[in-house]
Amino acid sequence: MAFTSWAFLGFVLCSLLFYYIVPKRMQWVVLLLVSFGFYAAGGIKTIGYLLFTTLSTYSAGLVLGHLNERRKQLPKEDRAAGEVIKRRKKQVVLLAVLANFGLLYVLKYWSVTVDQLQPLLRMPLPRWDFVLPLGLSFYIFQSIGYVIDCYRGKYPPERNVAKFALFVSFFPQMVQGPISRFHQLAPQLTAQRSFDATAVQYGIQLMLWGYFKKMVISDRAGVIVATVFGEYTQYHGTLLAAGVLFYCIQLYCDFSGGIDITRGVAQMFGIDLAENFRRPLFAISLADYWRRWHITLGQWMRDYVFYPLSLSKPLGRLGKWSRRHIKGKAGKVLPTSIATFVVYFLIGIWHGTDARYLVFGFYNGILITAAFLLEGRFQAVRQALGIPQESRWFRLFQIGRTTALVFIGRYLTRAESLSAALWMMKMTVVDPEIAALWDGRMLQLGLGAGDILCVFAGALVILAAECYQERGVCIREALARRHWLVQWAAILLSLTVLLLFGIMRGDYIASEFIYQQY
Repeated sequence: MAFTSWAFLGFVLCSLLFYYIVPKRMQWVVLLLVSFGFYAAGGIKTIGYLLFTTLSTYSAGLVLGHLNERRKQLPKEDRAAGEVIKRRKKQVVLLAVLANFGLLYVLKYWSVTVDQLQPLLRMPLPRWDFVLPLGLSFYIFQSIGYVIDCYRGKYPPERNVAKFALFVSFFPQMVQGPISRFHQLAPQLTAQRSFDATAVQYGIQLMLWGYFKKMVISDRAGVIVATVFGEYTQYHGTLLAAGVLFYCIQLYCDFSGGIDITRGVAQMFGIDLAENFRRPLFAISLADYWRRWHITLGQWMRDYVFYPLSLSKPLGRLGKWSRRHIKGKAGKVLPTSIATFVVYFLIGIWHGTDARYLVFGFYNGILITAAFLLEGRFQAVRQALGIPQESRWFRLFQIGRTTALVFIGRYLTRAESLSAALWMMKMTVVDPEIAALWDGRMLQLGLGAGDILCVFAGALVILAAECYQERGVCIREALARRHWLVQWAAILLSLTVLLLFGIMRGDYIASEFIYQQY
């Protein structure tokens, strides 16, 4: 059931009616039923995968909770028994991780593995072509985060399997996240609520903003992206760069728009999902960009991969060695640099197994590590030039530099192969063909002048809104202080724009969200 379908809007409306009509103690049951109903609508056969993750991580949480209680009851001097319990806890976590990420590997990467290994082994390997379940990696990451938190004793495990199933399957976030934490989301899902007109109004506003990004801007930009990247050898210079620029716009509006719809739907139920985008357009470094983009994935990698790895005994020993044998800052940051590379390698693999994704991961890892190592020299140059750190022009320079680095990376994530990405980069530089901007060739990429203008006008609207937000202005709160007629007029105006420039435009077919099959 696509977010952009009338069926989804009808589904949300019916779900809201039932949620607020039933006795409050049954509201969480309604959420559970509609969540599984939504998932079943996307493919009844895939519910087995959802149940597997739910039951395996629920069971792991119970076992870990039991072991945590046993450890608390041990006398402090009984270290041997404490080590046994700690070892068993690690085994439980390892089993849950292997089972669920093994499932993710088989469903997402097995066919690729067969293609790579079969010629080397010179023997037939079984090949299974699976339909990738909706939101598979998102609910697996979310559930494994819960297991690790139980291992750390952050909170007691959930003992009601149905309530835990709701945490795993809450339907708005099944398409593309965000990746929620149990202690933040679970209490909200089971809370008892009365109807709140303000929450519904805020939810509608956020949904309309997301639909504007997706249907008016992203789906339009996607036409040029498909044309340029699909036949990239037919274009050079400016047109290739234009394809990448439109891809940047498409990806940002598609992903952030989908998250806005998700958070808007949840808000109508009185549930506040984690923020997943914090205006990455205003990032002043590549590290800052990834802290603002897909925030919950970055936080998951930080808490469950980066910190455990950088604080592990092997990297601890490596750190002691590097500080003795490698002079300067490089010796001190070697362990954390390795952990950073591992994180970006995993993020690259998460996007896909093609070599371009691995290069993309290393590209970011190298630049972020180099920026950290050279930070002192950059500051020295800035001071020598007499540029204040708080200078507006210096900040604009930092934003422009970051935007350029991100732009280069997008060649890798969208091109059909690494060789295609490198070829496109080369042709953009060596054969610019700037005349393509005004000689009519831009209008041969699938969009007319009006649609191209609509994409850029929409992008400017988003940029203007985020400028206000970056300054600390909450647009919805500012609107809420106006007369109620003004508030609903803004909603009706947004809906009119969405209908005229999105849904009702000629031959419009909404595309799937880019990240929904991740």
